[in-house]
Amino acid sequence: MATNGKSGDNRRHGAVRKRTQVKHSNGKLFVKRDADTGKFMDVKTSGGKFKGVRKEK
Repeated sequence: MATNGKSGDNRRHGAVRKRTQVKHSNGKLFVKRDADTGKFMDVKTSGGKFKGVRKEK
């Protein structure tokens, strides 16, 4: 997982490891996936991308 810096910094330092994101089949939402197991974990319903998670090609 990503590490947090100083307390109260309010931002993430570095990327979230062992996680990827890919566009949902409807083409609007992003889905987060565990890179080890390949299981889908979460869907971003508010639009946009997950913060600090790399995209799959």
